[in-house]
Amino acid sequence: QVQLVESGGGLVQAGDSLRLSCAASGRTIRYYSMGWFRQAPGKEREFVAGITWSDGTTWYKDSVKGRFIIARDNAKNTVYLQMNSLNPEDTAVYLCAADRIGSSWRYWGQGTQVTVSP
Repeated sequence: QVQLVESGGGLVQAGDSLRLSCAASGRTIRYYSMGWFRQAPGKEREFVAGITWSDGTTWYKDSVKGRFIIARDNAKNTVYLQMNSLNPEDTAVYLCAADRIGSSWRYWGQGTQVTVSP
């Protein structure tokens, strides 16, 4: 079992930056692909960014490309999401996920709230 705990969310203004962290425990995430998702009020959860375990290949939702960066530190068992040039449309609860199996992910964190004011 893997436990995931997100942190780093908060209230910021448009144009600001935030770095989210996802700390894993229970098992090393070294051999898991990792991902970030978000869910805004009244909307379905959507994929934001992912990173493979094998070679660190990253992929992103189109609307965050060039603004968000996902990275992993296997020694710290932690994944990060650097979010730049935030806008109000980025307001959501951001969740970390581990171990992608097809289109599904096995482990999920509880999420951290990100609110971007105009």
